[in-house]
Amino acid sequence: MMNRYLTITMQSDWQAALRASGQLAKADTYQGEVLNFESPGHFFGQLSEKRWEIVRACQGKGELSVRELARAVGRDVKRVHEDVLTLAELGLVERTESGGVVCPFTSMHIDMYLKAA
Repeated sequence: MMNRYLTITMQSDWQAALRASGQLAKADTYQGEVLNFESPGHFFGQLSEKRWEIVRACQGKGELSVRELARAVGRDVKRVHEDVLTLAELGLVERTESGGVVCPFTSMHIDMYLKAA
């Protein structure tokens, strides 16, 4: 199985981010995957501390049920399920045919650059 990795970027110009991703897709070898947010506020609004905890709990563990994941992070199953839906929509985790959750990335890199306006 191929190791997949993700780079999370923050770039307000979504068209430039899309063009950069398109260039990576043209490469002959796997260049990783990119998830772009328009701003740090959007990033932190979508990826709360509890959601990161879910990602970390399932990273490298293979398929876990939502109940197992809730036990691993010490949270209510319903709330974990809601967070898993958001994380799956973003592409940070994937749902399996049997209803389980898997984090397909062996590593993730967050590329954040803040400067004065």
